[in-house]
Amino acid sequence: MTLPDVTFLGARVLTPDGLADTPLALSRGLIAEAPAGVSVDASGHLILPGIVDIHGDGFERHLAPRRGALESLSAGLASLDAELAANGITTAVLAQFFSWEGGMRGPDFAERLADALAGTPMRADTMLQLRLETGMIGDFDRALALIGRARIPYVVLNDHLPHRELAEGRRPPRLSGQALKAQRSPEAHWKLLQEMHDRRDEVPAALAHFCAVARQHGVLIGSHDDHTAEDRARARALGATLSEFPETAEAAMAARKAGEGVIMGAPNLVRGGSHAGKVAAGDLVAEGIVDALASDYHYPAPARAAFRLAADGMDLARAWALVSSGPARLLGLSDRGRIVPGLRADLVIVEEEGHRIAATVAGGEVSFLAGPLATRFLQAAT
Repeated sequence: MTLPDVTFLGARVLTPDGLADTPLALSRGLIAEAPAGVSVDASGHLILPGIVDIHGDGFERHLAPRRGALESLSAGLASLDAELAANGITTAVLAQFFSWEGGMRGPDFAERLADALAGTPMRADTMLQLRLETGMIGDFDRALALIGRARIPYVVLNDHLPHRELAEGRRPPRLSGQALKAQRSPEAHWKLLQEMHDRRDEVPAALAHFCAVARQHGVLIGSHDDHTAEDRARARALGATLSEFPETAEAAMAARKAGEGVIMGAPNLVRGGSHAGKVAAGDLVAEGIVDALASDYHYPAPARAAFRLAADGMDLARAWALVSSGPARLLGLSDRGRIVPGLRADLVIVEEEGHRIAATVAGGEVSFLAGPLATRFLQAAT
């Protein structure tokens, strides 16, 4: 529901200067300077900036349940929207592959998802990130056309080709499963991979052209899984100013020294390390290298990661910035991520005891409301 002018009373509000016992007013979808409208008792709660999730692929399970269980992508997106709201996410970037892997990661699905998203009302401000497989040079024009048509603001460069196996003429791992998803025979899939591998010397020039055209249209470019400083330097030469999930401290530090954004996975921090044995997000956060924590594959993780950092001694304002103002800044979204008069009314209200999410407000609209706070809303409205 769209909120009328409202003032929350009794909560502790996370302002740019830290937690403050202060009323918080919303008016016409924005944070207001002075008390306005009806009053809602929010005592016992924290009011925090809405979470800006800069990279999440947990949406895939909403769009690919068991065969026949989903009548349309729009229905899946509506389910996704509900999960985003329940986890305090008010801005969501869906990390969609544009890959030779096919299925939900193939170009056909990327185009279908873009069309479905354009036609589905979402309470969270939801946009696509295109994860471009760099070996698909024959499809770069198709990718650029999709970026332009769907106004995709963010592209990340990936290379998941099994180059070592292909160079040795060995059958790559997971070949049969990938071929099945792509609706190819294993032989045809292997041939496609080998052809892309054999054209690897053409990739740098084609990729440079692709990135130049994308940047001319204001598209952010990021790299994914940088392993070395040299990896980051190659990405930087293409105009990639963001480093997603660097695998080593060396790569992350190279990005930091160049003034580039570093994004790590919130699940990595919550579980205490990478499930794949890469650098621990918590170590990089402790070194002050990380700008943003992303949901990656688990939408509850950003809030949990921020509160974990606060429990371990980090100032809550600094910890919460990693899931709000930090990612907003990297995305160039200056109208959100902080509780400041005149900015979007993007908020998450959590119970101070236990940090359970009680309400989410996205652009002045209530997208999630539960528990005792819901009763207080109803009381204020009558």
